Amino acid sequence: METEAVSQVVNLAPLAKSLAIGLSAIGASVGIGLIGAKAMEAIGRNPEATGKVLVPMLIASAFAEAVAIYGLVIAFSI
Repeated sequence: METEAVSQVVNLAPLAKSLAIGLSAIGASVGIGLIGAKAMEAIGRNPEATGKVLVPMLIASAFAEAVAIYGLVIAFSI
């Protein structure tokens, strides 16, 4: 009986891994897309603000990428 429960959990591990990676990648891609769109909109409205917009945009993109990396780490730990 115990071996059945263990085998069922082992069978769900690939699904858990794929969900962890997939959902974190979707979240990161949506975040980066929104960051890029809003940055381009801000630069289009005020081209002189390019320098002020660039650094926060890159930092926010790095944080969004970190979400995908966390998902990959969680998938490796499962």
